[in-house]
Amino acid sequence: MKFDSLLNQSMETVNHEGEKAYLLTHEMELYTAVVTTALSDSFYENVDERINRINSLVSKVSPEFVARLAVYARTKMQLRSVPLLLVVALARVHNGDDLVAHTIERVVNRADEIMELLNCYALINGATGIKKLGKLSHQIQVGLQRAFNKFDEYQFAKYNRTSSGIKLRDALFVVHPKPKDDAQQAIFDKIVSDTLDTPYTWETELSALGERDFGSDSERETAHREKWTELIRSNKVGYMALLRNLRNILRADVDIEDVKHVCDYLSDEKSVLSSKQFPFRFFSAYRELDIYGKTICNEPAKFSLATIFGGANRETLKRQKISTMLASLESAMKVSAANIEGFGEDTRLLMACDVSGSMYSHISKRSSVRCYDVGIVLAMLLRERCKKVITGIFGDTWKVLDFPRGEILSAVSEMERHNGEVGYSTNGFEVLKWLVENRVVVDKVMMFTDCQMWNSMGTGRAFSDYWKQYKNIAPKAELYVFDLVGYGQMPLRVDKGDVYVIAGWSDRIFEVVKAIKEGSSAIDVINSIEL
Repeated sequence: MKFDSLLNQSMETVNHEGEKAYLLTHEMELYTAVVTTALSDSFYENVDERINRINSLVSKVSPEFVARLAVYARTKMQLRSVPLLLVVALARVHNGDDLVAHTIERVVNRADEIMELLNCYALINGATGIKKLGKLSHQIQVGLQRAFNKFDEYQFAKYNRTSSGIKLRDALFVVHPKPKDDAQQAIFDKIVSDTLDTPYTWETELSALGERDFGSDSERETAHREKWTELIRSNKVGYMALLRNLRNILRADVDIEDVKHVCDYLSDEKSVLSSKQFPFRFFSAYRELDIYGKTICNEPAKFSLATIFGGANRETLKRQKISTMLASLESAMKVSAANIEGFGEDTRLLMACDVSGSMYSHISKRSSVRCYDVGIVLAMLLRERCKKVITGIFGDTWKVLDFPRGEILSAVSEMERHNGEVGYSTNGFEVLKWLVENRVVVDKVMMFTDCQMWNSMGTGRAFSDYWKQYKNIAPKAELYVFDLVGYGQMPLRVDKGDVYVIAGWSDRIFEVVKAIKEGSSAIDVINSIEL
């Protein structure tokens, strides 16, 4: 009992609200910090603090774990910047073999990530100016040499648009890649002379259009409509680009048949799966269309489809286009949900989404998506795959919310409309208190949160106290904490066998849920990555 008491004390800390919390292992803390960051400021931690914490944790875990985590973050979680930070940090503490070079080869999957990695190296090592990169780590140089051999002229040209920082030409001179054949040598020569063929992309096409002079607004509108029509019919606009440009396509007023072509692509099962989009991307597009539809039509954007006759007016056509787009996004989400392994009919779940004030932070500077968006979207995705589920939101209080099944994105939208009704503290204990007071027995409590639980009511009872009380009612209950921000503290110890931590924004987090069901953990999933 003495050593158990000492162990408990060594695990204790306080969270950002000053409430008692528990430390994670270094591996678990690094995992949660990495897969929940877009390297932007969050509510309680700025980007420099997050970078410094990740760098510090890298030196406290095995090099192989860092390498596997970098590959996991890039290939499973679809993160781009933080895997590069991991390999730069790894290069500072590990040498003697090709682990760093091999990891770079695995995580650099776009041509622009070569320059991004060099910019990260310059930032972390305090290098200013391209000449300072002459002291580039040998293993980073070897890894980038291999990365240069992965791309063709189109891929290099597509990302040869850097206006500041390290340019592609600079990277070539610093890395000194060896061409694999004469054709690649010719491409490298073009990079040096800045004569890469301009690629056909929607960005270059619209950029060229923006430089043209038009005699009237009508001519400009016609040109944009014709250009978007051409881009759509070319089938060369990528999935994410279409997802982000649905409102621009509507504004261009392209033909309804071209809108249907876009929507068929967005909802196609193979296209959805190969696009590897975060689930919240679909909701972001859905919400933008919903708002735009209400603005232009002065009524809810989602309405029943109607047959459009030849004499239909422009507003009616635009309504149909918006409805078709919204329906395609719902279909895309259902494709994502179909690949999630849920729980059987006998498993009872409670899903609680944190909508406290700290969850209102945007996931990145350029995104309209907030942390609570991510949690609600993930919860609704999993809800679609389970039979017996209680859903709700918590802040100062806990509120049960139930919506018809079948429409994931509209359910997310409906849940968000209730956010302000529960207040803005992170009183996660209210969820457990409700279960206790109503003697509701569930098998799994799932909380989508930033984990900064506290008790704003001043009663002195912590989240852990209510969990202990609830276990007297439901002794077999398990708690799944979906950490969406990665501050490094938990409201409970996670080594007791009934509390599990899962982190990230991708629907691939449910693979960790599956692993837990089979007796593994998030760390086991990462350690299964082959190097």
